[in-house]
Amino acid sequence: MLGWVQWHAGPTAGLVNHLWQSTIFLLGAWLLTLVLKHNHAAARYRLWMLASVKFLIPFSLLLGLGQRIELRMARPIDTTHYTWVTYDLAAPVVADGAHKVATSPAADAPIKKTPPSSWSLTTLALLWLSGTCFLLTRWARFWWQLRRAVQSSVHIGSASGTPVRETRLRLEPGVFGILRPVLLLPEGIRDRLIEPQMEAILAHELCHVRRRDNLTAAVHMLTEAVFWFHPAVWWIGAQLIEERERACDEAVVASSREAQIYAEGILNVCKFYTEAPMTCVSGVTGSDLKKRVIRIMAQQPASRLDLGRRMLLVCAGMLAIALPVSFGIVHAAAQTAEATGIVDTWQGTLHAGEQNLRTVLKISKDDKGALKLAFYSIDQGGQPISASSVSFDGGVLRYGIEQIDLTYEGKISADGKSITGTSKQGDHSFPLVFERAAAATAWSIPEPRKPVPPMPADASPGFEVATIKPAPPEEQGKLFGFNGDRVKTINTTLLDLITFAYSVQQKQVTGGPEWMGTMKWDIDGKPDIPGSPSPEQLKGMFQKLLADRFQLKFHSDKKEMSAYLLTVSKTGSKMKVSPGDPKGLPALFFRGLGVLTVTNATMSEFCNLMQTAVLDRPVVDQTGLTGKYDFLLKWTPDESQFGGMGIKVPPPSDAADAPPPLFTALPEQTGLKLDAGKADVKVLVMDKVEKPSDN
Repeated sequence: MLGWVQWHAGPTAGLVNHLWQSTIFLLGAWLLTLVLKHNHAAARYRLWMLASVKFLIPFSLLLGLGQRIELRMARPIDTTHYTWVTYDLAAPVVADGAHKVATSPAADAPIKKTPPSSWSLTTLALLWLSGTCFLLTRWARFWWQLRRAVQSSVHIGSASGTPVRETRLRLEPGVFGILRPVLLLPEGIRDRLIEPQMEAILAHELCHVRRRDNLTAAVHMLTEAVFWFHPAVWWIGAQLIEERERACDEAVVASSREAQIYAEGILNVCKFYTEAPMTCVSGVTGSDLKKRVIRIMAQQPASRLDLGRRMLLVCAGMLAIALPVSFGIVHAAAQTAEATGIVDTWQGTLHAGEQNLRTVLKISKDDKGALKLAFYSIDQGGQPISASSVSFDGGVLRYGIEQIDLTYEGKISADGKSITGTSKQGDHSFPLVFERAAAATAWSIPEPRKPVPPMPADASPGFEVATIKPAPPEEQGKLFGFNGDRVKTINTTLLDLITFAYSVQQKQVTGGPEWMGTMKWDIDGKPDIPGSPSPEQLKGMFQKLLADRFQLKFHSDKKEMSAYLLTVSKTGSKMKVSPGDPKGLPALFFRGLGVLTVTNATMSEFCNLMQTAVLDRPVVDQTGLTGKYDFLLKWTPDESQFGGMGIKVPPPSDAADAPPPLFTALPEQTGLKLDAGKADVKVLVMDKVEKPSDN
């Protein structure tokens, strides 16, 4: 087991590893049989049988047990979250909390790995399969012939509960069958053997029945079929036949039958009948006949296992189990030690279309010894994001950040200085190579933004200054956000501003000119009161802006209309209560169509996003949930959705791993459900509106 190769290193390496382990086990069993050469054959038979079974059972199972024992000491990594500070209705983005950067729709292909020598592996596999099929076919033919002989035989009685049948074939007396054995005798054998010889031959066969030799022989035949190319397997088969026949000979002689008569009976059987063609049909003429007759005539009694030999067998058995388990524990410990080699600062540049985004990973260990990872996108603000999962096993680094739907898998180089892999976010994959950062080459990480203290709860802020400009035609996405002391919107129509400010769906706004829903604006302003506004204060700021700069005037009404009713499903809520500031702003943004990240948001805020950006009718919160929640929702949208964002949804993907539709994904992933219904909702009737006044 020194220098073993793990199965994950490849099937060929795993097979070679298993074969030499089994061969070493076989040599150990052979040495024990030499120690027990003067003892009963049954003990040696068991050792050879264990050597056969070892070929079918890899030590990796016991190694895995040892690894589990070691790894139980490590606790799972706690999931942590990064609190975003934007209220974002953006199109697919790679973004931090303050900025939005559109990604290229064309994703670079993942790194392709060419399998080594696939043609040679295929050739070897076909060669192995041919040998296995040949053996199985040959044995099946023999088995079918013997089965037909049994079916055409005549039942003549029973011996010690075993049915005895007589056949016309010139086969030696033998035991046919594995689970329900039958003693098959050739027709006329009683005329060729005297009664004492016949009794001895029957005693021999019944000994095979008691020992279940056909069953153990069938197990070894399975070993031969799988490992037919290994000479040691056929050697084991020969030793099994020799020891089982010797064990039965010892039992017959020990039953007070005369040795000479018994030996003559065996010779007479050999003279008149042929040997059974399969080892799983136990007969009387197996093994080296000359050696058997000499041993029978010598009548050398086999000694019982003394205390010393019994202790030797017990210690050998314990060692056979303890060694691989111990190696598993050591290997798991080595993997833990190996993980410390990944503990460091790593940096690499993600090439996403025309963007070059510098990424830094800070990998460390928590107080329980488990890995933890902080992710920094320097060119997008550099704010730390904690990975929700991270592992380093077999030289492969894997981490995931659930809140931004990002995963990475990469292989560390032999010198431990780089990691080559693929970063995947949503449906986009990009190659990403990390280098171990040195003091002289490490990138400077921006200082974390100081949290902006909240505005007084009773404050009624407005805009000190606000710039309203037509949005560039090529601008993508849609955003409402607060960053530091700035309030921004990107690519928003007046209808978007009204639905955001008053928490209504577009169908709840009636009247007004057509340009309300077509002309798009970018807004950049500064609150007239220091601090971070609450969601309601932010909406109040936009209400004042609409009245001042767009001359918006309306009156409210109530109207029953079609709506979606949001409730908690029978399974209960599956969302995580947000650890963020209860008074902080929510973050709701799309990583792609149908990939929604929600952080620090109430159900009312979630409903408002769904009715303004995704669905074509109002969404009414009937969940009764009052807290703030974090969750990731992934679904496959249809053509009726995302009209509020002016996006034409492509046809649904037919990929097997495509997310389910929204109304299926929502209860499965969050424990919420949407039902179509009717509801009395607020309606805003436009009385007056104008294009915005000059800045």
